[in-house]
Amino acid sequence: MSQTPDPAILAFLESVHPYDSLPRDEMARVALSFSRRDYASGEEVYHAGEPLRGIYLVKRGSVEVLDGSGVMVSLLGPRNSFGERGLMRDGLAVTTARVTEDAVLLLLPTVEFRRLIAGFPAFERFFNRGRGSAEARRNDLALQKVSDLMARVPVVIGPSESIRAAAERMRDAHVSSLGVVEGDRFLGIVTTRDMTNKVLAGGLDPAQPVAGVMTRDPVSLSPQDLGSDILHVMLERRIGHLPVVEDGRLVGMVTQTDITRFQAVSSAQLVRDAAQAQNVAEMAAVTARIPRLLVQLVGGHSAHEVVTRLITDIADTVTRRLLALAEVVLGPAPVPFVWAACGSQGRQEQTGVSDQDNCLIIDDAATDDDMAYFARLARFVCDGLNAVGYVWCPGDMMATNPRWCARQSTWRGYFQAWVHKPDPMAQMLASVMFDLRPIGGQASLFRDLQIETLAMAAQNSIFVAHMIANSLKHTPPLGLLRGFATIRSGEHKNQIDMKHNGVVPVTDLGRVYALIGQIEAANTRARLEAAEAAGVISSSGARDLIEAYDLIAQTRLENQARQIRAGGKPDNFLPPYDLSDFERSHLRDAFVVVRTMQSAIGSARGART
Repeated sequence: MSQTPDPAILAFLESVHPYDSLPRDEMARVALSFSRRDYASGEEVYHAGEPLRGIYLVKRGSVEVLDGSGVMVSLLGPRNSFGERGLMRDGLAVTTARVTEDAVLLLLPTVEFRRLIAGFPAFERFFNRGRGSAEARRNDLALQKVSDLMARVPVVIGPSESIRAAAERMRDAHVSSLGVVEGDRFLGIVTTRDMTNKVLAGGLDPAQPVAGVMTRDPVSLSPQDLGSDILHVMLERRIGHLPVVEDGRLVGMVTQTDITRFQAVSSAQLVRDAAQAQNVAEMAAVTARIPRLLVQLVGGHSAHEVVTRLITDIADTVTRRLLALAEVVLGPAPVPFVWAACGSQGRQEQTGVSDQDNCLIIDDAATDDDMAYFARLARFVCDGLNAVGYVWCPGDMMATNPRWCARQSTWRGYFQAWVHKPDPMAQMLASVMFDLRPIGGQASLFRDLQIETLAMAAQNSIFVAHMIANSLKHTPPLGLLRGFATIRSGEHKNQIDMKHNGVVPVTDLGRVYALIGQIEAANTRARLEAAEAAGVISSSGARDLIEAYDLIAQTRLENQARQIRAGGKPDNFLPPYDLSDFERSHLRDAFVVVRTMQSAIGSARGART
C-alpha cells in the first residue's frame, strides 16, 4: 500500500460525515485503508448471508439495497454508506446490494471500520444510531436492569422464626433487611427499622415470630425493571429496601447502598418533587421541567425506551400524588378501586407531548353513593392532570366520562362485547384498553380482568382478524418514488407525522402480537421482545422490527429535543430533508421494515380467513 493517500479519496472523505470529524493524520490513515472498486450497472456488490469484506461508501453512481425477499429498501447515492448493519452484528450481510448505475465504491476493511467504531465516539454514535455506546450503557446505572444491581443471594428467614433470630441473622450477615419466605413463596420483609420501631419502641417480646413485625406484600420490582425504577420507588415511597421478586419468589434485594452512585439524578429529582408536592401549582412546576429533562437525556444518548420510561414515571407519580390529595379532600375511598392509564402513559412511552388517557375500575360492592364519590375523585384527578400539562383527552377517554368510571363487572361486560362483536368502534376501544396499566389503587382488580380478557380475545379468531385489520390502518410514510410520503398541505406541509405514521404502526403490531401470545406487557418494545420469546414472530423478524422501532422512536425524540433547544414546543412532525442523506436513508429503511412486517401479518390474516 502506498504511504501517500489518493488525493481524490482524501478530498472526498473530507466531505463525508463522520470521516470529516477525524484528525488530519487519522484521516490520512483511513484514506490509505480505503480501496476503490468499480462496478457496472446490474452488478451485485454482495448477497444476503455472505461474509462482508468491510463497509462500502458510494463515491459515484447508485446502489439499490434489497431485503431477503428481494424487495428494495433503499436507493443510495454519493456519500451514502452501506453494509454497516451486518458488520455491527456478525459480519454477514443482512441485505443484498446491487448497482443500478455504473458506480465507484470505496471499501473500508472490516478491521479498520471496527477500529474507528471503538476509538472514535462520533463513529460509534453515527453507525450505531440512538442506542448509545455499550460502554456508556454499562456505566450508567439508570440504564441497567435491576437484575444487574441486586444482591443475588438475599438473606432470608422463615415466618415462624423468632424476632431475635432475625436480629442475629442481620447482624451476622451485615445486612439491614431480611426477606421472609415460606418454601419458595415470598411473604414479606423485615428491616432494622422494624426492629427499632416495632420491637424496641413497642416493647415486643423478641421470642415472638418474625411474622408479627414483618411488612407483608411490600412493594417490589422484577429483575427486568430499570435501575431508575429503584430510586424512583425509594424516593416516592420513602423506603430504603426493595425486594426483587419473580414468579412469587424472592430472587434479590436492592438497598440504598446499592444505588449511591446512581446517575439518573434529574429524573429522580422530578419524581421526588412530584411525590412531595402539596398542591397543583407545585406539580405544574415539576412537569414544566420535563422538556429540559428530555433534552438532557437525548443529548446523553439515552435509548428511547429509557427516556420515555423516565418521563412516564413522572406522570405516574403526579397521578398518584393527585389521588392522595383527593383523599385528603374527599375522604378515603369507600371500596377498592384501581386507577389505570392507557395510551402512551399506559405503555410507558410518553414523550414531550402527552395528553391524558385514564379510567377507573371499581369493586363490584360499590353502591350508587360510592359511585358518586368516584365521579368526584375522577374530576379532581383529571382536572389536576390538565392543570399540570397533561391536557384533557380530545376523545374523552378519561375517568371523568361515566362510561370509563365503572364497576369491574361492567368493564368485564365491555370487553366481552368488544370481543364477540368486533365492529370498528369495538376495535378502536379494545385497542386503547389493551394498553391499560395500573397506576394507583388495588392493581388486582385490573390484573384479574386482564388475564380473563387476553385469554378470551386470543381464542376468538374473528376478533383477532379484526384487530389485525385495525392495526394496518396506520402505514409508514413511504412514497412511490423511493422517497417519503409527506403531508401535502396545511401547517405541517412536507413533513412526516412521526407519531401516527412512525411509532403508531409498530405500537399497533406490538398490540396484536401481545393479543395472539396473551402477553401481559403494555410497553411496545417489551411486547416485541416477549413475542419473539413466545414464538409469535421469528427471531429475525423481531430483531429487524425492534431495530426499526428503535430508530423511528429515537428520531422522533431527537426531533423534539431540537425543537425544544430552538425555543419551541415539541411536536411529532419532522421535515425529513432536515436530516442528512445517511439519516434519511436509514429512516426509510426502518419504515420499509415496518411495512414488510405489516404485509406479513396481513398475509397471515388472509390465510386464516
